[in-house]
Amino acid sequence: MTARIKELYDEKAVPALKEKFGYKNVMQIPKLDKIVLNMRFGDVKDNTKAMESAVSELTTIAGQKPLVIKARKSVSNFKLRKGMDIAAKVTLRHDRMYDFADRLINIAIPRIRDFRGVPSSSFDGRGNYALGLKEQLVFPEIEYDKIEKIRGLDIVFVTTAKTDEEAYELLSQLGMPFERA
Repeated sequence: MTARIKELYDEKAVPALKEKFGYKNVMQIPKLDKIVLNMRFGDVKDNTKAMESAVSELTTIAGQKPLVIKARKSVSNFKLRKGMDIAAKVTLRHDRMYDFADRLINIAIPRIRDFRGVPSSSFDGRGNYALGLKEQLVFPEIEYDKIEKIRGLDIVFVTTAKTDEEAYELLSQLGMPFERA
């Protein structure tokens, strides 16, 4: 069973991108390479139970266990010591990536309060798109009663596109609701 986003890419996005940009070879057509989820927890440096709950929430959202990132050096102003857990990240590829993109675009993003579209200015110049969510509660897998604290989440769509225009067209063909200018 393939994800709806993968079918949408094969049936709608590939012909549209090929026509718009005039690609000669199928391998030139941009595609999603990976999706990286990142959750920072600066407030739970001392509380290991809160950190474990944040990691379990990210596991629930992504569908795979995150990698816990440790501090590389000490920073006294932030009360940070080398080796402390400061973040968690997950890299999604292939089927899990398409399943997550489908859930994000069709279920989670429409649940954001006062939503008018995701900003189209968050491209990095190399065809990658970064999106920040203020709360993890937009995902229906997260149970509201079991949340200890509302945390933000960074999502990066890494594509094989060479320019931002190609990546914008790819993501909009996949259903990403960009705001109207």
